[in-house]
Amino acid sequence: MIERAPHGALVTNIEVTAATVQRGDVIQLGGRAYRVRDLFQLPQGAKQLLFESGELLTIHTRTRLDAVRMLRRR
Repeated sequence: MIERAPHGALVTNIEVTAATVQRGDVIQLGGRAYRVRDLFQLPQGAKQLLFESGELLTIHTRTRLDAVRMLRRR
């Protein structure tokens, strides 16, 4: 489902994995939203996510998380 955010940007709800997560994705964890600031590749396909708040989260190849992604205008 694609929706318009209040400031006019297009956003969509997606499921992300270690292979598909991107900088800028907003991930819901424990009822809080965390924006991905940076990603680090780890062995065996895992990734470590650095959030804008400073927290780190390691996700493995089978981890699936709900996220919101801003869509770029063409």
